[in-house]
Amino acid sequence: MTENTHNSVSGSGTSAPLRGAAVAVALLLAGGLAAPAAVALDRPATASAAPREQRGALVSVTRVASFDRAGVTRWLTDRDMDASSTRHGVTAYRLAYRTVDAYGRPTTATGLFTLPVGGAHRLDLVSDTHGTMVNRGYAPSVGDDFGRVPSYLNASAGKAVAAPDYLGLGQGAGPHPYMDTASSVTASLDMLRAARHAADRLGRPLTGDVYATGFSQGGQVAMALGRALDSGADRHFRLRALAPVSGPYDLTGVEIPALFDGRINDTSALFYVSYFLVAQNRLHPLYKDPRDVFRAPYADRVEALFDGDHTEEDVVKELPAHATLKELLTPEFYARMKHPTGALKAVLEANDGTCAWKPDVPVRLYAAAGDTDVPIGNARSCAAQLKRAGVRGPVPVLDQGAVDHFGGFQKAAPQVVRFFAAGS
Repeated sequence: MTENTHNSVSGSGTSAPLRGAAVAVALLLAGGLAAPAAVALDRPATASAAPREQRGALVSVTRVASFDRAGVTRWLTDRDMDASSTRHGVTAYRLAYRTVDAYGRPTTATGLFTLPVGGAHRLDLVSDTHGTMVNRGYAPSVGDDFGRVPSYLNASAGKAVAAPDYLGLGQGAGPHPYMDTASSVTASLDMLRAARHAADRLGRPLTGDVYATGFSQGGQVAMALGRALDSGADRHFRLRALAPVSGPYDLTGVEIPALFDGRINDTSALFYVSYFLVAQNRLHPLYKDPRDVFRAPYADRVEALFDGDHTEEDVVKELPAHATLKELLTPEFYARMKHPTGALKAVLEANDGTCAWKPDVPVRLYAAAGDTDVPIGNARSCAAQLKRAGVRGPVPVLDQGAVDHFGGFQKAAPQVVRFFAAGS
């Protein structure tokens, strides 16, 4: 779920931000919108929840990039992306907007809003949700790298694109509640609202049709956002198609077992398990003391690594090198991870249902057999859940082959653009 050209966070010697590798435990938490009572009670009630009419209100609109058609083609091909769908130049804006945090309290978030130069006056909207990031500067509205690839691909093909940074990333306030799917969906939905307001201000109004995609952690968020839109979360938007890429849709049935049976590489497992446990413990009482979870010397350093300022490379250097989860976790918590109980089990189950609904729109699931960050079994499980929920048409799992996690994204992203173009 991170943003790296490598299959995982294990690429040694890399200096660029991790661009796409989604991982073991991110997977661990990208799930459903509804939380069981045991988890919901862990979040204190607040009397200051933001009124619905304020959510998505614009705080600022800042232009951050502009390319003509040749320029955006070069930008994409420089990153080894298929730019054959490019028809327009693009202009990108950072939106700051009002939303709510994981407790329902008013806060602000940022995201990237990208428009085609030319084309239709009224535009369909693509929602693109990104993979795992620990450094706030890698988020789409701030970092000029792979986090912007889907935005530029889809905008250059003629659609507007809203890419939320999520809470606590980009220029948003507070720490990032990693793998808290409910708050990621809230921030994503409010980003769509902010995009609608910005589009009106910029003279490029939206049609209301939404095409949802996302990579890795963002693939899970895209499914959950689609469910929210399908249930009428905002009357201004109509879900038209879903095309998530390599999402961790089945935590209990695929992701947890994959941590221990070799389907997920060890470096990615260390990274995502650490991130997940630290971030989730801020929301739910998974542990009282990091020494109850992490072995020495990692217990004294691991929480500080996930402050939004460290990079993925920083984190990997501070975790046990060439080791497994056994070297990171205490024996007791290692056993608990293998067979989750209590609050840990409740958190996983609360995030394990984004495919348990019946979309009335075309759905395509993209994944790669060679992925050792998010095993392809996630997509197959998602397809099966959708069929059990009553989806009548096909739910294809489009295998990108024996490529790694980011390689699957590189192959799938242009296919998603063509799929969305066919439905417009």
